[in-house]
Amino acid sequence: MPNRLAHETSPYLLQHADNPVDWWPWSAEAFEEARRRGVPVLLSVGYSSCHWCHVMAHESFEDAATAAVMNDHFVNIKVDREERPDVDAVYMEAVQAATGQGGWPMTVFLTPDAEPFYFGTYFPPEPRHGMPSFTQVLQGVRDAWTDRRGEVTEVAAKITADLAKRELPYGETQVPGAEELGQALLGLVREYDATHGGFGGAPKFPPSMVIEFLLRHHARTGAEGALQMAADTCERMARGGIYDQLGGGFARYSVDREFTVPHFEKMLYDNALLCRAYAHLWRSTGSGLAQRIALETADFMVRELRTNEGGFASALDADSLDFTDPASGKHVEGAYYVWTPQQLTEVLGEEDGALAARYFGVTDEGTFEEGASVLQLPQNEEVFDAAKVDSIRQRLGAARAQRPAPGRDDKVVAAWNGLAIAALAETGAYFGRQDLVDAAVCAGDLLVRLHMDPLARISRTSKDGQVGANSGVLEDYADVAEGFLALASVTGEGVWLEFAGFLLDHVLDRFVDRDSGALYDTAVDAEQLIRRPQDPTDNAAPSGWTAAAGALLSYAAHTGSEPHRSAAERALGVVKALGPRAPRFIGNGLAVAEALLDGPREIAVVGEVGGRMHHAALTGTAPGAVVAAGAEGSDELPLLADRLRVDGLETAYVCRHFVCDAPVTDVDRLSRILAETQD
Repeated sequence: MPNRLAHETSPYLLQHADNPVDWWPWSAEAFEEARRRGVPVLLSVGYSSCHWCHVMAHESFEDAATAAVMNDHFVNIKVDREERPDVDAVYMEAVQAATGQGGWPMTVFLTPDAEPFYFGTYFPPEPRHGMPSFTQVLQGVRDAWTDRRGEVTEVAAKITADLAKRELPYGETQVPGAEELGQALLGLVREYDATHGGFGGAPKFPPSMVIEFLLRHHARTGAEGALQMAADTCERMARGGIYDQLGGGFARYSVDREFTVPHFEKMLYDNALLCRAYAHLWRSTGSGLAQRIALETADFMVRELRTNEGGFASALDADSLDFTDPASGKHVEGAYYVWTPQQLTEVLGEEDGALAARYFGVTDEGTFEEGASVLQLPQNEEVFDAAKVDSIRQRLGAARAQRPAPGRDDKVVAAWNGLAIAALAETGAYFGRQDLVDAAVCAGDLLVRLHMDPLARISRTSKDGQVGANSGVLEDYADVAEGFLALASVTGEGVWLEFAGFLLDHVLDRFVDRDSGALYDTAVDAEQLIRRPQDPTDNAAPSGWTAAAGALLSYAAHTGSEPHRSAAERALGVVKALGPRAPRFIGNGLAVAEALLDGPREIAVVGEVGGRMHHAALTGTAPGAVVAAGAEGSDELPLLADRLRVDGLETAYVCRHFVCDAPVTDVDRLSRILAETQD
């Protein structure tokens, strides 16, 4: 019989609707039930494409005996971290503070007042590798609650109080300057993996926000080292197994430092951020590889993540049905993506199979598990025929399409769709792909129509055209505003700037600390948790804090609004504090700071939307530049006001820091102006 999750919209929660566990969604009623019964709460947090979440679910939550212990002694709450990032952030902070590490599935035991007292992540069904079994943990917590409740509640109260006292290193209201950004670059140089690209060791995540900072730093200063780190990292990822060599798109991360073997789930946010990063790398270098990867990643998002309503789904699973033994019903990580030499031969024949093995680095030993290999593009001295390789790709892609596909989380997350809108709009504009721009517009329409209420308050998720019950958090307002600002620049339609303004007014009114200028991840009128989450550092996606700073800065450049610019500058004080010390973890803030140092430049193009002058403005490398394009006399965008054609020609006006250059009517001249560095 289905439990209380059967009526939820989250695909992750619905995956647990038939568990024998009597799950509750996160709700006041669940905690009231715990108080009524006098039992603790077991909070389990995960997401639909999380491999180990599926493992623990199969081992424990689908097991009747384990479920009986959970139901008898706990009120069990299941949370989709992608629907409730605020709940996830608050308790993940507690887990990391207590254990020194975190991850998903996250398992936290709470008092009926939602105060945490025992923490963990994955627990196995039997003791292994020094870890207790899940049932041992359940019994231990039950005994402690029964026999030493006063001690447990005292510990919970202390943990909660300690969390409340944790302060951000945010005393600065001054904006970061060239000195801090230079120090941040030096810090990245120290952590750069010159052999394999990227930063740090295994596991290695795609450093999207850091790449954006490096490209902007190079554009502002001409620092060749910054560009080289960005370009080399992008090439390593594009050639590695973290990139899907047949279908395009990137996996979540690499389990090794070489970008060879991925954790195979594909997330919308990664692909949106990387699509934009590669498009911006092309803009800086003209790299054919960067252009190909940007377009293939955009096509992947539209082809495999677009929903019937025009939005973009959250993720594809890492696991899929084992096609070599479908009768087993077993789901295996990476099964859809990996190949053996024999499988290549079965599809391609002996000669082409051997060629494909050399081209994609498929070996008898394998690079993954059980002799299978993840397709890569290793550096190879052999010269391959392009037409032959293209034929091989198509045949392998067609054969792979016959395999059982990974599951898809169809939930539309506002923030991640905002990132996708920005990436698709810009990539489509750069490369003359109107279909990508149209897809971005369609997703924007969905967010306005379904996710925004009449007061422009935004809901975080929807599924199958039904809006979810959870309020948007800061990253939703910021990233959707960023997407709308990109649409305004690409389409010349002022309505997108207006919508961005509505969202950013909410940021100013409901998310900003009026005394310090710091930002919170939840609104002042949101559900009150044990701590109001607040984190300026990037995780898998840009922090809401610095994403808001970037959108506020761009909006101010478009409109001349002093309150929005002032709020952006105050928010960037945290980058002055953290940038030199932890540049890998505040890359988006560093990128926004580069835009602030450069102006950002305001470019008004009086002429054809989508014409050569508009294209030159969009493809200029000036950090964070905003573009407005439209006909003479247009009132669509504020930057176009009172702008005239010169001698009847398309004309660009470039301004920054309240000063404007002479109007430009030559496309090449505009490109040179936008490529000028400060140093």
